[in-house]
Amino acid sequence: MWGQAVERICEQQGLSIEAACELFGHSRQAYYQGRERNKNHLLHERTIVEMARSIREEDAGIGRYKMWRMIQDAYMPDWMPGRDAFFRIMDRYGLTLRRPRPRRTTNSNHRFRKYKNLIKGIELKQPNQLWVSDITYIDVNNESYYLHLVTDAYSHKIVGWCFADSLSAKHTLEALRMAITQAGKDDLSGLIHHSDRGIQYCCNAYVEELDSHYISISMTEDYKPTDNAIAERINGIIKQELVYRRKPFQSYDEAREAIERFITFYNDSRPHMSIGYQTPSVAHQQQGVQQKHWKGYYKQCQQS
Repeated sequence: MWGQAVERICEQQGLSIEAACELFGHSRQAYYQGRERNKNHLLHERTIVEMARSIREEDAGIGRYKMWRMIQDAYMPDWMPGRDAFFRIMDRYGLTLRRPRPRRTTNSNHRFRKYKNLIKGIELKQPNQLWVSDITYIDVNNESYYLHLVTDAYSHKIVGWCFADSLSAKHTLEALRMAITQAGKDDLSGLIHHSDRGIQYCCNAYVEELDSHYISISMTEDYKPTDNAIAERINGIIKQELVYRRKPFQSYDEAREAIERFITFYNDSRPHMSIGYQTPSVAHQQQGVQQKHWKGYYKQCQQS
């Protein structure tokens, strides 16, 4: 940039600003105008970076593309740089993430009945049509705790959860009851509950709770994560964007507080490609097939 060259020559040769500008064929006024533009550009960039860091405080693993969308939605679109320019800013300030490798565990060896998969080929058109449930572990001070989750598959909203120190079915049941309470009615006919074949979902207490609210029961037929893809995706988001991006939790209370805060952020603020870059809470109030934005974005936005 010629303005910087002017400053270097002034410093090295002892020339005045006006004399140095003449060497480049520019006026002194153009130099000061350019310097003011650069100053405003830098302030603008720093504002964007601070907003990105603020979002990262709520979601330590959220990708650059989602942050770009969130900041763009919060202000006039003309105020924001383009996607690629925003990515370069994130790179320059060390805000681009690396993806860690997740770990997985499953256990479905038990005596209880296992149910058929009812959701193959299902088309989701409204909330409370399909709930997906799963359990994921979270390390706390070198011990494993467990997050029991129920997610609405239409809106991707987490509708029930329980963070506990065991895999006991009573905690899984607590998450289910939270989901039923938020649904606002006892008769949930037409709703399908889908999960893996873990003992927590097949045990008598859990099945009886589903039956008492007329909820149909569906389960995976093998051990492929894709058979419960939405639930697995939610687990991955929590691990990658919250757990793996911070220092290890030192206590149950610290972990629970962070999880509760993240779930609120996830439901109310974090946009999703699978629901047209809306938040789950907004999508949960809608009807009709959701617009997806996978194609054309996924490969180039691996950190979204």
